[in-house]
This record gives sequence, C-alpha cells and structure tokens, in this order.
Amino acid sequence: MSEQQTTLQAPEKRIVPCPKCGAKLYVTHKNVAYKCPKCNEFFQIQGKEEKKSLREVGSKFLTKIKFDSWKGWIYLLPTLILLAIFTVWPIINTIRISLLENYGALSAVGGESFNFGIGNYEKVIQYKGFLTCLKNTLLLCVLTVPISTFLALLIAVCLNAIKPLQKFLQTIFFLPYVTNSIAIGMVFAAMFNIVGSFIGTNNEIIITAGIMNNILGVFGIKPINWINAGSSYWANITVLVVYIVWNALPFKILILLGGLQSVNKQYYEAAQIDSTPRWRVFTRITVPLLSPMLAYVVITGFIGGFKEYSSIVGIFGESMGAPGAKGSLNTMVGFIYDCLGRDRDGVASAAALILFAIIFVVTMINLYVSKKKTHY
Repeated sequence: MSEQQTTLQAPEKRIVPCPKCGAKLYVTHKNVAYKCPKCNEFFQIQGKEEKKSLREVGSKFLTKIKFDSWKGWIYLLPTLILLAIFTVWPIINTIRISLLENYGALSAVGGESFNFGIGNYEKVIQYKGFLTCLKNTLLLCVLTVPISTFLALLIAVCLNAIKPLQKFLQTIFFLPYVTNSIAIGMVFAAMFNIVGSFIGTNNEIIITAGIMNNILGVFGIKPINWINAGSSYWANITVLVVYIVWNALPFKILILLGGLQSVNKQYYEAAQIDSTPRWRVFTRITVPLLSPMLAYVVITGFIGGFKEYSSIVGIFGESMGAPGAKGSLNTMVGFIYDCLGRDRDGVASAAALILFAIIFVVTMINLYVSKKKTHY
C-alpha cells in the first residue's frame, strides 16, 4: 500500500499599494484588514479588491448618522415644540406653584410675594374633605374598572362570534364613546330621577318614578330613591357606577375585539378537535392570548377612573352630590377644580401632584403585576 504525501499550500501572497501613501504591502486574501507600517493607516481588503481606509469609511458613516439624526430631529421639531409648550412647561410650572405657599393667580397679579415651602401639601392633607374625595375616587376605580373590563370582554367575544351584523353592532356600541359625557350624564339623571313632590319624605307624592324604577317595578321591586333629596350614598354610587361602566365599554370593546380578531384560529381548531368545553377554551386560550390587551385596558381604566369628574357633574351638577348632600361625591379632580375657582392655585397644584403620584404608583403596580401575568 503506497503512502500518499499531502502538501499544504501556503496562502497566496500579492502586492497591494497603501491607499494613503502608496507603499507596497504583501497581503493574502484571507486577511481582511491591514496596517501600513509606513503611515500607520488601516485599510480593508475584500477578496482581491482594495477598500478605502477604515478612517475614511468611519468618517463617512458618522457623517451619515449625524445627517440622518438631524433630519429626524427636524421632523420631530414641531411635535417637540407643542409637547414642550403644552405638556413639559405646565408640569414644571405646576411643581413651582405647588411650592409657593398660598399662591393665587389674582394675588400674584396684584404683586403679592409668596414663601417657598410645602405648606400647600399640608393644607391638602389637612383639608377635612380630602379623605372623602380620595375615598370616592378609589371606590369608583375599584368598582368600575373590573366590571367594565369583564363586560367588555364578554361583549367582544360575542361580537366576534356574530359575523353578519358585526360591523353594524360595532358602530352601535362605539357611539357612546363619541358622545358628550355631560349630555349622557343628563340623560342618565333623567332615567333615575323621580318626578313628584316632597321626594325623600314621608309625604312624598310621586308622579313618575323614572324609567329605571318603572323597569324594576316589572319585577316587583318598589321605587328606589336614586339621586333625589334624601337618597343614600350607596344609591348615588350605584348610579355613578352604571354610568361610568356604560361610558367606558365602547373603547374597551374596540380594543379587545381587535385583539380577538388577531388571534390565530389554529388554537380554536385544535380545541375543537379535542372537544374542549367552551368555558375552558375561554379561560385557557382566549383570556391568555388577550392578556396584553386586557393589561392595557385595565391600566388605562385606572388612569381614567382616578380622573373621574365629568360624570358626577353630568348627573348631580356642580354640587357633586344629591340635594342636601353637597360634596358627598366629590373626587380628587373635583377638589382641584374647587380650589382653582377660589384662587387657591397653590393648593390645587399640590393636590394635582398628589393625584399624579397616586396614579403613578397604581400604574407601576399594574405594570408589575401584568408583566407576570401577560403572555406575549
């Protein structure tokens, strides 16, 4: 048996001139970058073609990046100017005003000077109605967000299953979202209002108990004093919850329905082959796949709930409560507006920042929880 000798070929060498000084260099095709020993300049080799020096390539690349970044900043400039005027500066000014004790716009125009301190924050916390405003705000958030999210999910699932009238029903459900909230509140007030005399007393004379009481009367339920004089706190809260949930449904339905339509149908087909019960499909497929949208509507729901104000004004008016119970349903935003109307801008700014801090903390908690429960 003859032995075969294997010869290893050395890499092919060739002469390449330096692109800067012209000095001749021996290179191979396996190398990709070289340094000229004469001028210490780096340059690239690709195959058998010489490239420009790394310094020149890098310079042109950085120039292109700078030019592109400047183009981006120019495109963003109008938006950034608007954000700076209407968002950044108001926030900075609110912080400044909140630290000027007893600050008022009219007083400032009159030339009055104000001390720098945290007295406005102390006044907000010591205000006797502060806990009432905070309690009402938290209660409305806790009640309305879960109920509206659950109902929106059920309606979205039902709409997704109805193909013929789906677009028409989407339009119907979305109409409340584009309707003025004060006008809707007045309609709800008329629905829950009892028309008559001496309402809330033993001698009351009811002409009409209202639409809602008439509907309840069909089931044998006696008329309930929802919003008239003498109505209970929880009756008022019930009316507010019904209104806020109804008003919040359109946006949530739209978001969840869009998420449902993007779910891969193969999951449902596999469940159908396995004869999986519908409730299990809903809890094991639909809800997990919709978890990013659910997290979004919950977070935005809490943010909107903490800013609740117009719904209460629409139903109960500026008194923020039933007749004889002024301010009983006031919220944090209502408290801020009350302070602004009495030339207490410093206290209003402090209350706004306290509300911002509460919303920020609740949002961070929601983000932390949703990060663990969300399936992407």
